[in-house]
Amino acid sequence: MKSLIAMAALAAATLAAQPAAAQLAKNSKGPIDITADQLETHNTDCVSVWTGSAEALQDTSRLRADVLTARMEPRKGKPGAATAGGAGAGAGSCGDLMSINAKGSVYYVSADGRRVHGDEGLYDAANTTLTITGDVVAVDGQNVMRGARMVYNTQTGEGRVEGAAKGPGAKNRPRGVFYPKDSASQGDQSQSDKSKKAAK
Repeated sequence: MKSLIAMAALAAATLAAQPAAAQLAKNSKGPIDITADQLETHNTDCVSVWTGSAEALQDTSRLRADVLTARMEPRKGKPGAATAGGAGAGAGSCGDLMSINAKGSVYYVSADGRRVHGDEGLYDAANTTLTITGDVVAVDGQNVMRGARMVYNTQTGEGRVEGAAKGPGAKNRPRGVFYPKDSASQGDQSQSDKSKKAAK
């Protein structure tokens, strides 16, 4: 039982103590808070597996999936050293967060409200990039982009979308639908006009 508590404490402390290297949210220095129905940790590999409605939060950005696998950087030195938090064997052998692998029903929301859905995802902390694959749908306001693979930079907001095919007429190429900025207000106005006519 003590070992399980120590492993859970290690996973939580490592993620919370190293916010600068992991930024799901743009320019955030806050910790990444991960929750799930079940947690399994592997101290020797510096890996923690969060299963069941897993969610990683940082400020207002969040990454959700059926399973999130967090990998920390193994530290050199004696793996048995205790940390200030009181974690036991294996504590202190893991450093900064390196990556989060997301599997199943992947959903990412950025601080500015951009949303990306897909089947699998990989967050690379060093490059602050989130790569989502599968049936990828990215939504920004009314605008929608679809593809088979999207690489999104969580710091700059820039990204690229790839498809599963190339060439004119080929299916599964990247596709986007973009609306003018005033289309929403025009839509509201036409709806209002219709309501007024119906009232007469």
